[in-house]
Amino acid sequence: MDNLHLMNVYVAVAEEQGFAAGARRLAMSPPAVTRAVAALEEKLGVKLLSRTTRYVRTTDAGARYLVDAKRILNDVQMANEAATGINAAPTGHLAVTAPVMFGRMFVMPGIIDYLNQYPNTEVDAIFLDRVVNLLEEGLDVGVRIGELPDSSMRALRVGTVRLILCAAPDYLSKHGIPQQPADLTQHTIISSRAMNNSNDWRFEAKAKKYTVNINPRITVTNNDAAIEAALSGFGITRLLSYQVAPFLASGQLKIVLQDYEPSAKPVHIVHRESHLTTAKVRAFIDLMAERLRNDPALN
Repeated sequence: MDNLHLMNVYVAVAEEQGFAAGARRLAMSPPAVTRAVAALEEKLGVKLLSRTTRYVRTTDAGARYLVDAKRILNDVQMANEAATGINAAPTGHLAVTAPVMFGRMFVMPGIIDYLNQYPNTEVDAIFLDRVVNLLEEGLDVGVRIGELPDSSMRALRVGTVRLILCAAPDYLSKHGIPQQPADLTQHTIISSRAMNNSNDWRFEAKAKKYTVNINPRITVTNNDAAIEAALSGFGITRLLSYQVAPFLASGQLKIVLQDYEPSAKPVHIVHRESHLTTAKVRAFIDLMAERLRNDPALN
């Protein structure tokens, strides 16, 4: 059998964790799928899947082969799409990842715009507050906040965000505005574990660094809850500027200690390094980059 066909069948079975489910995904018969995987294992001389009556799982060798097979199949797809011409209309499935809140606020509107412009496309949006390996998880494009480690990814810088302190005007009028980081010990603090589990808050000003050990009155697990507490006038919270951009623009929240903010964090669109970038990926990156670069909350 053709090697690429065997790879494709194996990937479907491994990802679906079952021969019947893999067969449904490929519109093949279960016996044909079973024969294909057996043929691949015989050809390679290694066991790729552990089978029981209840489940199918990859072996250690199978997990490594799955990553390589997905990369090879993706390269073939990209080469085929590139061969249709650089001006071909975007078609097919696109997988995009971003941090949860950033994805909801900035990436989702771009995805809707993209889908409306290109009716023959479909998007899988994976919003997670962790760094996702695009290659290992089969994703096409990601949005990253912060400095990027050296990698095989292409990166396009599209903006910056700042780590800021903010509070409602009502709170500040009642309790005063802190003038230096040490003043925070005299204020009601709202802490979000989604930002940092440490109570040591770091600041910078004129090449000097400061650390203040804060004692939160309330600690929440997500940024939305911290924003709600700040909007209610309860206290001061620390978040990324984009997360509260609408409330800063409306005047519902005010920035404090701006002169002590750490260096801004870059925002990048990343995708796999390749000279065969497909039309669907190119079109999405171009659209998303224009939207993000023109957004005042990020520039």
